[in-house]
Amino acid sequence: MQDLHVLDSPDQAAAALEPTRARLLAALSTPGSSSTLADLLGMPRQRVNYHLRALESAGLVALTEERQRRGFTERLFQATASAYVVSPAALGRAGADPQRIDRLSTRYLIALAARMIQELGQLTARADAAGKYLPTLAIDTEIRFGSAADRAAFTRELGEAVTRLAARYHDQDAPAGRWHRLIVAAHPRPERPSPTNPDATTDPDTTLE
Repeated sequence: MQDLHVLDSPDQAAAALEPTRARLLAALSTPGSSSTLADLLGMPRQRVNYHLRALESAGLVALTEERQRRGFTERLFQATASAYVVSPAALGRAGADPQRIDRLSTRYLIALAARMIQELGQLTARADAAGKYLPTLAIDTEIRFGSAADRAAFTRELGEAVTRLAARYHDQDAPAGRWHRLIVAAHPRPERPSPTNPDATTDPDTTLE
């Protein structure tokens, strides 16, 4: 089982997003049969079998074991991944494309994230098939700005630092060089429920104008 699988085909995305099949995928983090799934989800076994066949055909579940039970063969399935994410590639030309989005819009950042999912999904699949390691870099942190002025100063200094480093390490003509994408992004963190009061939040004011 993979820890994450990027769905880049329309058939896989449609299968995973259908509500009943999404519930089955979540339940199949460990192997299960149509009988155990029917009991767990309160569904007729025939209906579970129908959806399992569709998920198996889409490559989202795999047969892990067959065993004899009271005169019939019980087939156990497991999801092919612990989690799934849909790539814009599954939507074809309707998928997000940063080149069609206003660069000053918040949706531009969403489009960049979508493109990253699509490209990394394709590269990861190729690396896995070749048995090779795909070098990547990820930095994930949180920062709370005291004011809009602080945020602007941080943005300016970060931009200067990235420009300086890119100029130092960029080599247009290196024979063995390989192009990489570098995306630097920041957005307001969604409010989180308070541990003691689910109706309150830990960040009463997360918007900086």
